Amino acid sequence: MADEQANTVLYDVNEGLATITLNRPDAMNALNTAAKVALRDALLEASADPSVRAVLLTATGRAFCVGQDLKEHVATLAATREAGDGNALSTVREHYNPIVRAITEMPKPVVAGVNGVAAGAGFGFALAADYRVVADTASFNTSFAGVALTADSGVSWTLPRLIGQTLAADLLFFPRSISAQDALELGLVNRVVPAAELADRAAEVARTLAAGPTVAYAGLKASMAYGAGHTLAEALEKEDELQTRAGASQDHTIAVEAFLKKEKPVYLGK
Repeated sequence: MADEQANTVLYDVNEGLATITLNRPDAMNALNTAAKVALRDALLEASADPSVRAVLLTATGRAFCVGQDLKEHVATLAATREAGDGNALSTVREHYNPIVRAITEMPKPVVAGVNGVAAGAGFGFALAADYRVVADTASFNTSFAGVALTADSGVSWTLPRLIGQTLAADLLFFPRSISAQDALELGLVNRVVPAAELADRAAEVARTLAAGPTVAYAGLKASMAYGAGHTLAEALEKEDELQTRAGASQDHTIAVEAFLKKEKPVYLGK
């Protein structure tokens, strides 16, 4: 990564866990171009690295991510209008879409450790993760309609699937702050923890997954994504394919042998 990009997103790998940290705390982790490129590249690096078995996506400061950096966006709008180019939001295609696909298509689990407000694209990135551990002081906001924009970062796909079409329409048409507890009750998040414990608790979940059966987790992600858009018969075929792959993994043999010996399995991630 270039120096500017590296400063906006921190990347660390330790014992199979890649921790990716948004690091623009003074801007509430708003997404300027450098941050978007750095985040996209960090996720792709984690996905391709065989030593990485789980990812923790989190942030510094009091916000998780408030979405697009509007200060930079205003300049982009002016420049595209002057040039006669109507596509001021090419960032959706160039950055947001690849980021969400990197999270959802990664063959390993991604945990979002949401330390504060997650709005707009930040909300989308959190929803794209496989598991969300959230500080009790955090909040969520779709935000898009508030700045006369439509949904991006996968929110049009993830939000209705998590809470249903009716509630999703309400949150999208009437953007407002949703507390962590309300998000838990709606089914948007998995766990709400005290803010002071967020870093440790989110890392604990991510480390547990990093030590788990990676091939099985990849299959679970793939089967749920496939099942969301296919018939039961097609989903059963996909389950057969993925179960065959998991059954051939070393970790499956390790798990069965450990079960018979009444021991705790130590997985290899393959």
